[in-house]
Amino acid sequence: METNDIPKKVLNQYATILEDWVPKDASIAIAIAHHYIYYNPGMHDIHLKEGQDIQTGSIAEVTIKERRKVEVVMDNTLYGMSYFGIGYPIDVNDEPGALIIILPPNFHVLKRDQLQFLTGKKEDEWFPVPVEQVTYVESLHKKTWFYTAGEHYNISFTLKDLHLRLPRFFLRIHRSYIINMNCIEKISRDFSSNLVITLVDGTELPVSQTYLNDVRSLLGF
Repeated sequence: METNDIPKKVLNQYATILEDWVPKDASIAIAIAHHYIYYNPGMHDIHLKEGQDIQTGSIAEVTIKERRKVEVVMDNTLYGMSYFGIGYPIDVNDEPGALIIILPPNFHVLKRDQLQFLTGKKEDEWFPVPVEQVTYVESLHKKTWFYTAGEHYNISFTLKDLHLRLPRFFLRIHRSYIINMNCIEKISRDFSSNLVITLVDGTELPVSQTYLNDVRSLLGF
């Protein structure tokens, strides 16, 4: 399969993922079946080639075989240099595939530098709030807001930043929403059969197709 054979709607789906959080200097690869069909090198270039076979033990192989998100630091065994990679299971023309984000090996350290508080602004005052009290975070009108029981605050972080630095009990469910999994009351479907998550405060938030696999994997259903 050539890159040009990918439907436009699929490319738009990939673009949505990338614009949300991927650093501009990341390398991007797309693989299906047993080979790579696309590679866009960034500053951390592992020199993949379009048409190159997927190697045993690679992020692409595990992502396609197990149909799950994979995050791992790889040594230099396969490609001659180490890197931090994230593989997302995708479908390309009804074939299982993988979208792989390739970053410097120390990039994963940022994910471990977890925030313990979010300091939000309300009117002309700032309020440090323990992250355990945050029910969800929202990107709205080019601003980021976080919500607690009965309160909401503006914050200087972007959702891209928070996706990397919030503890693991926070889950990205949409390009506009990150939720505290401890605040989920139920998961249901709307009239279009899309998943909707209801939080303990009654807030209902949609799950986008982009993050559906992550939600199902982390919540186990």
